[in-house]
Amino acid sequence: MVIDSLPPLRDVIRTHDLQARKSMGQNFLLDLNLTAKIARLAGNLSSCDVLEIGPGPGGLTRGLLSEGARHVLAIEKDARCLPALSDVAQAYPGRLTVLHGDALEIDPLTHLTPPIRVAANLPYNVGTELLVRWLTPKVWPPFWQSLTLMFQREVAERIVASPGSKTYGRLAILAQWRSDARIVLQLPPEAFTPPPKVSSSVVHLSALSEPRYPADPAVLSRVVAAAFNQRRKMLRAALKNVAPDIEDRLVSAGLKPTDRAEQIHLEGFCALARAVAAP
Repeated sequence: MVIDSLPPLRDVIRTHDLQARKSMGQNFLLDLNLTAKIARLAGNLSSCDVLEIGPGPGGLTRGLLSEGARHVLAIEKDARCLPALSDVAQAYPGRLTVLHGDALEIDPLTHLTPPIRVAANLPYNVGTELLVRWLTPKVWPPFWQSLTLMFQREVAERIVASPGSKTYGRLAILAQWRSDARIVLQLPPEAFTPPPKVSSSVVHLSALSEPRYPADPAVLSRVVAAAFNQRRKMLRAALKNVAPDIEDRLVSAGLKPTDRAEQIHLEGFCALARAVAAP
């Protein structure tokens, strides 16, 4: 399938000498059919601005634009990629803005108009940190309607994990407290250049208008971080530094001091956060 008049991505990489750099967490997805599919998984983009992190040579960027995104803001740290992205901007006049810089340091909101969706093949070395930031803003609902993000499969499974599973932990709690999260696409290593050592997955998260259960975000984050910092420990031991009377607070939340973090459902953690925050 030809999605636009621009050259194939392998030609773009050759023209601009864009060999992926491991130090920047780069693995380029070169199949434009796949990038267009990922763009479609982000939903109807015709009335949305889209934030993309780490566009690289512009494969997903082209997918987003060809699928009708109103406007795309792409933040790219690697200056080598800017000429290729400039070519994309020229092919889609007025619909692509490229910022050169670190996504962890740039505030994108001055360049975006709501409604906003996020879609990205996130660089492996910053993906989890960006996700946690997007899930833990001071004000909810957040600036984004949805996140459609590619991760290493292990990270994706942690986001959608259920209590009792080996991958259940802080990411699952934070993601499922305020969003609907599901894996929507699996990708093998050979889909990328260079092929990573692990498989990848695309996760789609839709923001809820309100959290599933009431809790103070800062307290919930602190409780969850402490609880999963020492997996397999009883809650009374893992949380002993959270409150001096933690056993009483566990009981008031309907939990047993001998429970372990991986057994506790989201509702239980929110109840515990309320109990810890109580006078």
